[in-house]
Amino acid sequence: MSEALLATQTPGTETAVPGASGARQFWRRLRAQRAALVAAAVGALLVLVALAAPLLTAIEGQDPTAYHPSLIDSARGGVPVGPLGGISGDHWLGVEPQTGRDLFARLVYGARVSLGVALAATVVQVTIGVVVGVAAALGNRWVDQLLSRITDIIVALPLMIMSLALLAIVPSSFPRPVLVALVIGLIAWGNIAKIVRAQTLTLKGLDYVSASRLSGWGTWRVARRELLPGLAAPVITYAAILVPQNITVEAALSFLGVGVKPPTPSWGQMLTAADVWYQAAPQYLLLPAGALFVTVLALTVLGDGVRTALDPRAASRLRVGTGRRRETKADASVTKADASVAKADTSAPEGGAS
Repeated sequence: MSEALLATQTPGTETAVPGASGARQFWRRLRAQRAALVAAAVGALLVLVALAAPLLTAIEGQDPTAYHPSLIDSARGGVPVGPLGGISGDHWLGVEPQTGRDLFARLVYGARVSLGVALAATVVQVTIGVVVGVAAALGNRWVDQLLSRITDIIVALPLMIMSLALLAIVPSSFPRPVLVALVIGLIAWGNIAKIVRAQTLTLKGLDYVSASRLSGWGTWRVARRELLPGLAAPVITYAAILVPQNITVEAALSFLGVGVKPPTPSWGQMLTAADVWYQAAPQYLLLPAGALFVTVLALTVLGDGVRTALDPRAASRLRVGTGRRRETKADASVTKADASVAKADTSAPEGGAS
């Protein structure tokens, strides 16, 4: 139904329903943004490092949980032996104070935990948010009111306080990375549900959706065939922004001691243990902090690039603004040229009379 309607659209107009041409337009717009491409390359490298953590640590010959007491100077309070925190051919980034565990191995395995928790939490948030938002928009008045009030309550809940409370009462035997991802996902889905509900209400009034409903399609068939493709752009955009936010939340929970527990490495957990070693072993603080900063920055820039590439109105606004600036410059040049000609015309008789 929607394909027939899209075929009758006037040339040059863009559709909200993604297809093969929409994918090509998206990649073309994304390639035009150099910052987004650099951020995507950095993000892909981080994911590759996280996936290849066992291989990288095997090449180095170290284990993230193995202790090396011989590399620690107990007389100085546990400071690593050797220059730059014990950096050597066997320990590429040095060792951890007090324990002697290899920093490179813990850093790459920490990327696994941080990225894995953030991505899993984002999947939970998006799934719940899309289901609740679409159900609220397509349901009757009572269903809409009930789901909207529940969503308002979820949005009003303080994420960090609720996460601290839930993580504190769950038994320690439960896998901690899975628990952190579930807690973040189950508490922070309210905003995406509001976005999906508002977008679904907008799509319901379009011609191709009305035609599908008039043809006898059921509510959920219309949602699956007509509405969900139109929701892809805002959902993907918001999901790209959620990933760096969830990385920060996981790091904060681990920093507060209720996130991932030792000996499982995590960037937030490493920051927690490094707060008393930043003077004696500064790399122990700078390495996880730098990795966290680069990851959040790259994913944030990538999310902004995806938003711009998926939103044709943003691209058209940029084109219109650029066109107006060019027209303004062109008008100014023409005015300046006319003034020069007029000045030359007025000065010519004076020159002839002299």
